[in-house]
Amino acid sequence: MATSTSQSRLKYLLHLAQDNLDFRLPEIKALLALRGKPFHSSGDFKEKSPFWCLDGLSEEDVRGVMARSVCAKSAFELWGHGQTHSELKTSLLNYPSENMSPFMQKDSTYRINVYTFNKTLEFVDRIKRIDALEYLPFEGTVSLKSSQHIFCLLEDYGTDPNDIPDQPNYIYFGRWIADGQRELIRSHSVKNRHFIGNTSMDAGLSFIMANHAKVNVNDLVFDPFVGTGSLLVACSHFRAYVCGTDIDYNTIHGRGRSSRKNNTWRGPDENIRANLRQYGTEEMYLDVMVSDASKHVWREAALFDAIITDPPYGIRESTRRTGSHKDVSRPPDGIYVESHVPVTQAYHLSDIFTDLLNFSAHHLVLGGRLVYWLPVYRPEYCEEMVPPHPCLRIISNCEQTLSSHTSRRLITMEKFKKPEEFDSLAPLADPHLSPYQGHNAFREKYFCGLNKRCSKEDKSVVNGERTDQLPQDEV
Repeated sequence: MATSTSQSRLKYLLHLAQDNLDFRLPEIKALLALRGKPFHSSGDFKEKSPFWCLDGLSEEDVRGVMARSVCAKSAFELWGHGQTHSELKTSLLNYPSENMSPFMQKDSTYRINVYTFNKTLEFVDRIKRIDALEYLPFEGTVSLKSSQHIFCLLEDYGTDPNDIPDQPNYIYFGRWIADGQRELIRSHSVKNRHFIGNTSMDAGLSFIMANHAKVNVNDLVFDPFVGTGSLLVACSHFRAYVCGTDIDYNTIHGRGRSSRKNNTWRGPDENIRANLRQYGTEEMYLDVMVSDASKHVWREAALFDAIITDPPYGIRESTRRTGSHKDVSRPPDGIYVESHVPVTQAYHLSDIFTDLLNFSAHHLVLGGRLVYWLPVYRPEYCEEMVPPHPCLRIISNCEQTLSSHTSRRLITMEKFKKPEEFDSLAPLADPHLSPYQGHNAFREKYFCGLNKRCSKEDKSVVNGERTDQLPQDEV
């Protein structure tokens, strides 16, 4: 009983990557929610810090989070901490011996690593740090290559590289439990992917979106603007069944001009299915089809566990839907030849998001999540610009800055009630949502801001446009 009581009081330390800072907390909260656990921090929690102390978790919970997270680097069972090495020693000596002893047996092997954030220590100084821990009752044998147990001393020197203190701001010591999935960012890099497009989503962000959506084993996930399927690749990695639609015939069928340097045309095997085959998840691929997101083809039912997408912004990809303002004659009985290309018209951003939210409200299961990117003009942004829906609650709103005047926000929403008769009209009927209509001018505001920036600088351009400043529909 004593062991059980002490184990329930264990604290865990997460070491997080210092990129995509806005996305880290929603990811960890979502992954904990998958395990039915709330997020409880201990001590003075600072969201931008590289170290978080968490309460109320088991080691199994922590391993489950680390098996999914691309924002967290490593996790530790926290044995002691303090602002100085003296405080750390006091904290470690007060740590329950019954929690330490299983990892300090004579027949075990171990090693101690020293990690410093925002400062580099000489090898000699690292050895001194380890020797100073001689008060810990280690009885096993040191093994640097094949250790049964790994311990880590972590020193935090703040986040300002221009103001590094002589002594650490805080010090932690703990037992290593697991590493995060940062390797997925490299192994799934778009640079090495078989089938890509101009707007293929960055691998790291794709996995973050899947985690925000709480994608789980055997879930059914849908992307209504599927493009080259980067989001399907990420979701299938977590063993979810994936499908999608897109209005672009050439992208869906892997035809047309290649997006790769020095390649003129796409090869016969360049398609979304080939991407999943590349990563060993082809069995999770249902299918994709050419379809207009404004005129969905699905039966009225709650079909999807998650809807994850990156709608076009009108910068790199046009915002189009089928239809015309003119009178267009249709073939009898709606029969089209294979080569028929439907007439398209402008699809305003406000309409895209209204249709997306309405579709999600009707086709997500209760508790299912919608995760999508919302482009914004930063000087005019306010929270009221995030489109609402009476059936969906906002879970998180994270910003990725693209330039001095533009950014995009990753919006995560969760369906909490079934739609009623007039719910789909509510977003447009609400007189307080005039800022929401401002998205329709995003393209003009983007290029206006770009031209102002160019006039202040040297106006260096590549093929008529500054590609380094282009916001990406998918990075």
